[in-house]
Amino acid sequence: MKKKKLVDFIAKVMEDSGFKVYKDFRTSQHIVDIYGILPTTLGDIGVVVACKNYDENWKVGMDVLKEMEMAAKTLKASKIVIVTTSDFSSQARNYAVKRNMKLIDRKGLVKIAEEFSKRIQAPEEEEDEEGYYDEEEVEVYSPPTTVLGNSTRGLLSKKEHRTPVAPLVKGLLQNTVILIVTVVIISFLLATLLQMTAGLTTSLAGVMKIMIAAALSYGIPYIVEDDGAVVMIKGTIVFFSSLMILVIMILI
Repeated sequence: MKKKKLVDFIAKVMEDSGFKVYKDFRTSQHIVDIYGILPTTLGDIGVVVACKNYDENWKVGMDVLKEMEMAAKTLKASKIVIVTTSDFSSQARNYAVKRNMKLIDRKGLVKIAEEFSKRIQAPEEEEDEEGYYDEEEVEVYSPPTTVLGNSTRGLLSKKEHRTPVAPLVKGLLQNTVILIVTVVIISFLLATLLQMTAGLTTSLAGVMKIMIAAALSYGIPYIVEDDGAVVMIKGTIVFFSSLMILVIMILI
């Protein structure tokens, strides 16, 4: 797959997801393959995407991740996505988990292409039923298997067993600070409601706040994040941060 085709494909997927897409976006020091902006009522969510069309055995390394970090900082983007037709080094994968980057390799591209082709096919099938087309099978586009094929799922693909989340809500809940505030507020309100309706003691209500916070801290990242390692890391950070805030609120 030539780089232009790869960039055009990822840009099309993002556009269909509601992003305003700018290809070959130039900053003072970098050229970003794709700069996407998701307009929301609370502000724009920026995403920078690097598309690397390397040979199958090539592994994308730390240099690409570092470069994209600098570009994201310049553009004040909240998300970094790196797409490749090859694979990533183990060091790059570990770094991406710590930095909450999304890595999409050959297998991830296949998943995205499959989901995208299904969305394209669905309207065509509906039109066939209404008699606009002959009763012939619509051929579904799928990328060449010789180009695509291994490891991680990224930002643009969804795991089938997870509940779809609106882009706005998902974008907000992927922000750690917003997630902590959300967990604290929901935990406090639910525990207070239970205390008032069920007549719980103050100490038991405090325990309920902590239990609810634990469930939300890991449950919400499980829904909005695709990487299991990110879910565990972010869940732990959110839980202990929320726990400290709730303990302070209980003591006041």
